[in-house]
Amino acid sequence: MFETKPFEPSGVSLPSHYACDNVYVTGESGKPLEAVAPVPVETRAGFREKAFDGASTLRGGLRVQGSVFAPMAHLDLISLRLFASVVEHRNIAQASRANNIAASAVSKRVADLEARFGVALLYRLRDGIEVTPAGEALYRYVQSISRIAEDMDAELSEFSSGAKGLVRLWANTSAVTQFLPEDLASYVAQYPEVRIDLREDTSDRIVQAVGQGTADIGVISDQIDHSSIETRLYRRDTLMVIVPKGHELDGRDSVRLGETASYQHVGLQAGSSLQAKILTEAKTSDIDIRMRVQVFGFDGVRRMVEAGLGVAVLPEGAVLPYIEKGEFAAMNLNEPWAQRSLLVGYREFRSLPVVARAMIECFAPGEVPSP
Repeated sequence: MFETKPFEPSGVSLPSHYACDNVYVTGESGKPLEAVAPVPVETRAGFREKAFDGASTLRGGLRVQGSVFAPMAHLDLISLRLFASVVEHRNIAQASRANNIAASAVSKRVADLEARFGVALLYRLRDGIEVTPAGEALYRYVQSISRIAEDMDAELSEFSSGAKGLVRLWANTSAVTQFLPEDLASYVAQYPEVRIDLREDTSDRIVQAVGQGTADIGVISDQIDHSSIETRLYRRDTLMVIVPKGHELDGRDSVRLGETASYQHVGLQAGSSLQAKILTEAKTSDIDIRMRVQVFGFDGVRRMVEAGLGVAVLPEGAVLPYIEKGEFAAMNLNEPWAQRSLLVGYREFRSLPVVARAMIECFAPGEVPSP
């Protein structure tokens, strides 16, 4: 445990403008870890305030606590707003009139801030004020605090009144057919007033749309270049091979991609990240994939396979729910790249509408952004 005690310098005679309510920190043995003497700081009233002479952080990461370095919770936001008004008007009297408060009260608020930080924030002149370097720094922070407060007010107001708005969601076929229906239903249950503009497209086009601001959120494959946007892990899936019932491969638990090369393939349209991955891996392994027909969606692929036009590779979410009633057989694709990830992508989280940020949290709660 640590405790604080008054700083009582021995053998030191302090002028009257010093205050001795600074503290040092002791360990369990009672031996001081470090003590820092107060030094004078110039403010509008002269050398009268106290501050530490530099080392406010003690060994081990402990921090000296005195009236100069009071906890941030003690900051007065009204005083900060009035200080900013003085800086903007370059005159205390004008700032007081703009805020409907007495000039003496404004001056007192600024003086309290100077005492709080232990530095002069303003130079008082006959015809107004000038801002000190410390005052300029504080003004920049006040502007940031004001923006955060405005964002907070706007966001919480949306929630208190029932969030409304539009989310432009683009997703690839794997996401639309496997996961999004249930996830969107969960989201809409929480935000019933939000409209969703859902577009199905290829992953590479989705990345481009998100990067250009055409889409707020995109759900894409991790197997394409997505370095231009921010992403989080959405779902994982596994690839399977489907064949017509009674096919030579029917009854197998798993097959390698090379074992399917003897048969015609049914695939997705050009631009599909899944189709591109299959062809890339085939080329790497010197496997010749003979493509008989290509269609846009998974439903079309399944129906073509059922009709005996070839074999196909699909994610398990587009296979297992249909296998009982379908005229096809399915088996695992025994390849290291058969395990895939889907990502939810966006351009900049903080800049998104609140309803879009809520959708991301619904899809990927607590997920660490992926590189």
